[in-house]
Amino acid sequence: MFLVRSSLCLRWQFRRPCPLSKLVRPLFMETLPEKTSSPRSMGKRPQESCVLDPSAAFKRPRLSGEAEQGLTPTSALLEDVSPVSVRPQSSGTSGKQKVKGKAGRRGTRKEAESMNSDEPKAPRLPKRMCALLIGFRGTDYQGMQYQVDPNVRTIEGTLFNALVRAGAVSKDNADDPMKVSIRRAARTDAGVHAAGNVVAMKLINNVPGVPDLVARINEELPPEIRLWSMLRVNNSFVARSLCDSRKYTYYFPSYALIPPKPGSGLHEALQQNGTELPSHLFWSASDSELDPESELRRKRAYRMPPDALKSLRTMARKFLGTHNFHNFTVKRDFQDRSCSRHMKDISVSDPVVYGNTEWVSVLFHGQSFMLHQRKMMTALILACRTRSPPELIDELYGPRNVFIPKMPALGLLLEYPIFDVYNERAAVGNEKIEPSDPQYRPAITFENHQEQIDKFKNEHIYPSMRGIEDSEGVFDAWIRSIDAYSGDDLLWLNSKGVIPAAAVIQRGVRRPNRFIERRYFDATGRAIAAAGESVAEEEEEEEGEEEVLDKAKLADMEG
Repeated sequence: MFLVRSSLCLRWQFRRPCPLSKLVRPLFMETLPEKTSSPRSMGKRPQESCVLDPSAAFKRPRLSGEAEQGLTPTSALLEDVSPVSVRPQSSGTSGKQKVKGKAGRRGTRKEAESMNSDEPKAPRLPKRMCALLIGFRGTDYQGMQYQVDPNVRTIEGTLFNALVRAGAVSKDNADDPMKVSIRRAARTDAGVHAAGNVVAMKLINNVPGVPDLVARINEELPPEIRLWSMLRVNNSFVARSLCDSRKYTYYFPSYALIPPKPGSGLHEALQQNGTELPSHLFWSASDSELDPESELRRKRAYRMPPDALKSLRTMARKFLGTHNFHNFTVKRDFQDRSCSRHMKDISVSDPVVYGNTEWVSVLFHGQSFMLHQRKMMTALILACRTRSPPELIDELYGPRNVFIPKMPALGLLLEYPIFDVYNERAAVGNEKIEPSDPQYRPAITFENHQEQIDKFKNEHIYPSMRGIEDSEGVFDAWIRSIDAYSGDDLLWLNSKGVIPAAAVIQRGVRRPNRFIERRYFDATGRAIAAAGESVAEEEEEEEGEEEVLDKAKLADMEG
């Protein structure tokens, strides 16, 4: 309180016309010890302390010369009381000064610890933005994208740890991939495979003592993840936005095209709504009392006839061009312009037999794909197996909202992303420089590694798909779940190719007897979710998914 009052008195007294020193000097002439000026007053006009008794300030006694020579400078008062009045320079309690870090920079270590550490630091190596061309088998991985939880196994998390061990990521950045600006060209869901994908980040691309960094990184990676190449790209490179198009292939057993079993829920529902399903030879020669295992053995012996293959190819070509795919994703409306996508090419392969099962593949080449693009395959297969006309696909592009289930994730494979525009610009910039020049930017292409990629698919991806189908019968279980449904959600499948009012979904209106999807079919590993999940759990999962997937998150999840 003394100092506060003193400062107030000082301000008041400096406004008086008489000199301050003449007012306050008599009060302290015999009480204050002689001290030097405080550091705070050095280089400034000395500040005098206030008068304890204001009335005495105007009574100046006459002093002898000896008395005046013995006066202590009043500015020493501040030095004398500085332990109380002067605010400490540091707020630390340990006597160490607080080190102010750089604003806006992420970090996980205390700056003071790093500054006071006696450990020798490794020399800082320059980082460069690089594109990593990778391939992986997604079985037993929880998707592509890195997760903070160390217990969640992801492709990017495994790749990042290998980069750290190989020396491509410094120890300072080893605790967070965001420090090296990690991005990907296409995001894949849990269990989905990729023969080719691109992950970009800032890396140490010249590690001392490592002549072949790609080989060194592959040594640190498990065999189901491979690094095909590491390419220097521009610092502003963003893999997702610079990717022109992507290629996906979906593989499925040909028995999925067998029409619904007579007497099943779907068969009865379609017949009651005016769709006559022709009898099929498979069911005509079948014993209706066969157990599911025996019936599955018969399905695997099924071979696709030429007319069925022709019908499949005709239906698939309906996806070509630019269309509104709002019915092939979740929580999107016809008016949403972001639902417009362009399919550049679609091809259906000839059936191929592996083991006892005949497989068919459909290759999609599109500029981009909506979330849950597997709904495209569902519409294609269900339309063929119910003998719906190709015009039905055109109806699904229209304003009416319908429900389309997802095909099992097991059959989906990302072939590779394509960077044609980026490669063209890079070629222009490379015209006058040599490949050894630091400014040279090689083309991002998987063609140079096609032999390795084909070998990887034949050794790791295809055997995994076929092995899980052989042991689990995933596609048969999915077909059975479709055929068991007798509600209105699938009535858009009909011989007229027109969506009836009963199949139209009204947003916000709960549907009676709605189709419930099982999470079982979103998994691809052998540790598939239990088939005995309760309906209540599955309903909550579906509703929760639609609530949390806003447009921003959907855009990030789409490929």
